[in-house]
Amino acid sequence: MNEAVEVIKSLGAEVIEIDYLYDPKVEDYSFEIMLFEYKDGLNNYFKSLGSNASIKNLEELIEFNSNNPVEMEFYNQKYLEMAQEKSSLDSKEYKKTLEKMIVGVREEGIDKVMDDNNLDAIIAPTGSPAWKTDHVNGDSYVLGSSSPAAISGYPNITVPMGFIDELPVGISFFGRAWTEPILLEIAYGFECNTNYRKAPKFLLQD
Repeated sequence: MNEAVEVIKSLGAEVIEIDYLYDPKVEDYSFEIMLFEYKDGLNNYFKSLGSNASIKNLEELIEFNSNNPVEMEFYNQKYLEMAQEKSSLDSKEYKKTLEKMIVGVREEGIDKVMDDNNLDAIIAPTGSPAWKTDHVNGDSYVLGSSSPAAISGYPNITVPMGFIDELPVGISFFGRAWTEPILLEIAYGFECNTNYRKAPKFLLQD
């Protein structure tokens, strides 16, 4: 990432380090919204399968998993059970939480930070290199930067940033609503001046 910042500076951009995009409560609101919409989306999906489907709603899915230990050998269904407890998307709780999330991540978050610092875009590592599947300890998740754009609904573009031990890593460019043209221009300029992209390959370990 430090190398990427130096490349961006060499191309004429000013880079300002920031350590705050929005209040941490936004993440809590986002998680609650995910549960509401998780239930709604799954129920709509099962409904679309028709009356002959073996599972017709989220409640039946939870019951199916509970009765089939193989499904639970490596994974639990905590989020499914939490989603099942939520009401509909027409509820006051959902609408109020959604409003708080949107205001917090947009007007009081990304928009404010970008306005205060006169920014055209925000950059961050897209994520850590891929990890081995570990059924005992779970994912070796280190970092990711998709949440701000995902929660706000704002545009985000990712391009190659290089490799760590032959594993690719990316850099993300995101910003305000409707700024796709400038984000594409910036990301394209970075990619053309680094040329990190190369064909993927299998990594074999002795």
